[in-house]
Amino acid sequence: MNPEEAGGLGTHVTPRAYVTAGVPALGGVIKQRPEDFLVDEVPAYQPCGEGEHIYLLVQKRGLSTLEMIGVVARHFGVARNAVGYAGLKDKHAVTRQVVSVHVPGKKTEGFPSLEHEQIGVLWVDRHTNKLRPGHLRGNRFSIKVRGVRPEAVLTARKVLGLLRQTGVPNRFGEQRFGLLENNHLVGRAIVKGDWEGAAGELLGPSARFPNVNPEARALFAAGKFREAAPHFPPGAKSELVVLKGLADGKDARRAFLRLDETVLRYYLSAFQSAVFNAVLDGRVMEGELGGLHVGDLAFKHTNGAVFDVTEGVMADTDTDRRLSAFEISPSGPMWGGQMARAGGRTDAAEVAALASLGLKPEDLGAFALRAPGKLEGKRRPLRVPLIDPEVEGGLDEHGPYVRCAFELPRGSFATVVLREMMKPAREDGQDAAEED
Repeated sequence: MNPEEAGGLGTHVTPRAYVTAGVPALGGVIKQRPEDFLVDEVPAYQPCGEGEHIYLLVQKRGLSTLEMIGVVARHFGVARNAVGYAGLKDKHAVTRQVVSVHVPGKKTEGFPSLEHEQIGVLWVDRHTNKLRPGHLRGNRFSIKVRGVRPEAVLTARKVLGLLRQTGVPNRFGEQRFGLLENNHLVGRAIVKGDWEGAAGELLGPSARFPNVNPEARALFAAGKFREAAPHFPPGAKSELVVLKGLADGKDARRAFLRLDETVLRYYLSAFQSAVFNAVLDGRVMEGELGGLHVGDLAFKHTNGAVFDVTEGVMADTDTDRRLSAFEISPSGPMWGGQMARAGGRTDAAEVAALASLGLKPEDLGAFALRAPGKLEGKRRPLRVPLIDPEVEGGLDEHGPYVRCAFELPRGSFATVVLREMMKPAREDGQDAAEED
């Protein structure tokens, strides 16, 4: 995959192979309405009832987590960074998650009830610390697939049964890559210090999606920044922030640095995610999703630690048991300056995936010196367990459906499970399908 392919039909969005390739496609569609896609956060702990942080269990509909955080911050009169969250949740869904608000010296009853047409507060409590990304055990999903006959439940059940045995490929869903599927290219440009390129990816015309904001993007390309702004929708918040900076005479770097730190990190994460997906595809195509070989770094699911896979580990009879029990799994790269490197052919494959986006490990080291702490890097398991799957066929006022419910560990995407089941095809003939 070269850099051009990475922005087009690269594996950052489209799987090159399915673990369940032997099971026929279910077909169908998802997310026809938010109520068809339900997400409940599974917390890592409960609030203790006291402390400087108000905890809210929030139900949102048709809003991203970052949009919801903005609403909560304005309601409590605090900065966005005073609002904590454990994980990002899908916009096109009904989701329930806990957020924290730092309000030292203030009482809960001193604030009015939060009233918003897309947000409801289910309970309120107090705790001693801010919620931070990763402060959750996982997410429980209940998803209706429409456009299928109820008896298709047999196919769905077979797919989920296989995934329960093999594990779910721990891909990043296309939500990570944005409307134009190019968030990773914005992140790549930031890593390279190419702020003009980052602005072009964010605001310029898209060859793949020419009908997305065509007037606004054409005006940007013509250098008419102020004229372009009214043609972007109000929800294009990042685009409008950067565009306003450019219109005010700031260079591309300073215009980008007007963005919230969380948003900038999200672009960098998308870059890491694209490389990870490419590595994962290679393992699936080789039939090694749940297997290890010498040179791998094995991931411990209990604590996130990794260890070298040596000849001794491979010869140990307990290794196969640990793999089957999902105690350990092979890991892939979330590239960054401090990331643990694998060895042998595993490292070579990971470096090649990085090169597919036009970068070398040295580029990440240079970025780490320019922006300490912004892209530290880590290892991520190439597979995760599918927990307590359920399947049923049904009929409601909107027609027949197959409903699938399951839990995934934090950071994993339900739409990856749905891809394995539906195996949809794009209009361009490429395999495709559709999260947190």
